[in-house]
Amino acid sequence: MTTSSTPRIYRRTEAGTRAWESQDAKVPAEHRRILGLLNSDAHADVIRGLLRRYSDKLIFEWLEKLVQLGLVEFTSAEAQHDLDFTASLKLSDVIAEDKKSLAQDAQIAGAVIASKGAYLSAERLKYAPSPTRTPAEMLLLIVEDDPDQAELAKLRVAAAGYKVVLAASVEEMTRALKQAAPDLLLLDVMLPDGDGFDILGNLRRHPDYALMPIVMLTVKATSSDIERGLMLGADGYVTKPYSKEVLAETIGRVLKRE
Repeated sequence: MTTSSTPRIYRRTEAGTRAWESQDAKVPAEHRRILGLLNSDAHADVIRGLLRRYSDKLIFEWLEKLVQLGLVEFTSAEAQHDLDFTASLKLSDVIAEDKKSLAQDAQIAGAVIASKGAYLSAERLKYAPSPTRTPAEMLLLIVEDDPDQAELAKLRVAAAGYKVVLAASVEEMTRALKQAAPDLLLLDVMLPDGDGFDILGNLRRHPDYALMPIVMLTVKATSSDIERGLMLGADGYVTKPYSKEVLAETIGRVLKRE
């Protein structure tokens, strides 16, 4: 959904960079928010993925206004970039208003996880589309290096009616993604060849995966971990060990099946 039939790549102009670096109060928060995200060229779908809590209509209205003001420019999207799994979004790219909100959300999420074992980002899920296919037609990719944990997760996801693919490393995950984009990714944080948060950040910077539902499966649930995950675009968290009911319910709610 763009104002052009051709997908666009957006970037800050020199004036836009000056406006971002000066944190000019005359620039509305919604515009500064986008300028912060454009620390490098970004596909329209990447911007949509990082700003999932807002409607597409609003996002493209803001982009068009920034173009009119000469703070942002665009070109037609061409070849997709490779996956290198180095997160490019940093807390310094987030506006002050959102930093405060992220910290508050992380505290709330930590309390919810401690009591229920899972947390969902209601803001990110608000504008996510409802499914048009049955669970049996949907593919879930589980990235987990512990064989016992991987088999347990596979058993519980399959019992909920979904097709499942396992990956024990970043390398295996990359191959799986190239074969077929999953409907949802369950992502461990501590992997033998990469950090799950770096993977999350890079996926959200790739047009093919910017809008893909991603749930973190992890033992890491401190406020700083959760804050980083929320900033990078996690749709939810499930902490280990988890029950069959918690995992199935989380998947169903992220995919809007419940």
